[in-house]
Amino acid sequence: MMNVRLERKNIGKILGILRKEAAEWDVPVVTLTAVSSKSPFRVLISTVLSLRTKDETTAEASARLFQEASTPRTVLGLGEEKVRNLIYPVGFYRVKAQNIIGICKKLIDEYEGRVPDSIDELLKFRGVGRKTANLVLSLGYGKPAICVDIHVHRISNRWGYVRTKNPYETEIALMEKLPRKHWIEYNSLLVALGQQICRPLSPLCSRCPVSSYCPKTGVARSR
Repeated sequence: MMNVRLERKNIGKILGILRKEAAEWDVPVVTLTAVSSKSPFRVLISTVLSLRTKDETTAEASARLFQEASTPRTVLGLGEEKVRNLIYPVGFYRVKAQNIIGICKKLIDEYEGRVPDSIDELLKFRGVGRKTANLVLSLGYGKPAICVDIHVHRISNRWGYVRTKNPYETEIALMEKLPRKHWIEYNSLLVALGQQICRPLSPLCSRCPVSSYCPKTGVARSR
């Protein structure tokens, strides 16, 4: 395992390499939504749709929904059944439609239609967890926040950068260790790497641009 000094020195190099390589990869759909719309609301709803759903399906569902309505009030005006039909076949589309309607109503009733820029406030919404809240803060508002999903948790541990048991522990460990300037991009870069190369089983280490920095912690077999 790399020593602490080497880890801190190399994380910037690793992310710099991934930043260049990711330009040729398919980036996460929520990142594309943030770049194209610069709307915290669209980031919020796209992230809710993305949970346990393939990026391609999320992108198509988000496009259909936002073509019909793109603000809390107009989405609420569609009604739950219409939202449900528009977002199908994302995973758990019935629950997500219900949550989206609830989110829009709460935004209008309690926040004047504006998505809050506080993690504590965002976590008050049904269907919004830490992953979603941190993505809204980082991609929607450009605030330093670390979104940890399964890719970020897996790769951070595989690198030996942290030693944690679950995404929440990983988030806390990264907040203490990862330089703040890397917080926003960390999720997008590692999700792209995880989808393209650093897969859960038999990762494509022979194609990984940062393989020389990786101790491959926990990797039993690679290609």
